[in-house]
Amino acid sequence: MIVKNSIKRLLQYQMCLVRLRELGFEKVYSYVLGREAGVTAEQVRKDFSEFEIRGKRKGGYSVDETLDKLHEIFRKNVMQEVILVGMGNIGTALSRYECGFTEKRKYIVAAFDIDPSKLKRNADIPVLPVEEMEDYIREKGITVAIIAVPAISAQDVCNRLIGCGIRGIMNFAPIILKTPPHIVIDNINLCNVLEGVIYCSWYGKDSCGCE
Repeated sequence: MIVKNSIKRLLQYQMCLVRLRELGFEKVYSYVLGREAGVTAEQVRKDFSEFEIRGKRKGGYSVDETLDKLHEIFRKNVMQEVILVGMGNIGTALSRYECGFTEKRKYIVAAFDIDPSKLKRNADIPVLPVEEMEDYIREKGITVAIIAVPAISAQDVCNRLIGCGIRGIMNFAPIILKTPPHIVIDNINLCNVLEGVIYCSWYGKDSCGCE
């Protein structure tokens, strides 16, 4: 199951609303939020309606109330513990971005790797042998994982994660992982993203269907 585009847009709205609040906005109209998020006012209203976020016809949306609702939707009042598999370049970069995840109450609580030279049990984010991964996940009740391993081993890692209770996966390996329908997965190939940007920069947004 792929993360819905409406969810991704809600996260964009959330980011924009935080910025607008910092600028002193107390109310915001859909056309203003749409302009900030790069979508139409109609799309904003449609997305908000889907998640029962309501504003006033002439008063727009309360910034604080809308953010509170978005925080409730994304469970920002609950600490979300996440594990990371693979401490190569991408995995290491993600682990060092811990402060960014912490602000959003998303913790990388442990990482796992096959390379003994990368193990650090006493680090702020402990790096543990991949052989301990399943027991750790079951013991801590972890349900979300990040995969940042080479493509050749990504599917095996994915299968092991699902087998011990993981329900959501962010995959940075350059391969489309096969998962059961109930698993939420986002396959992120940074090279493909960059190539898409390059393509659209050459041919224009309208001609290549970019949003």
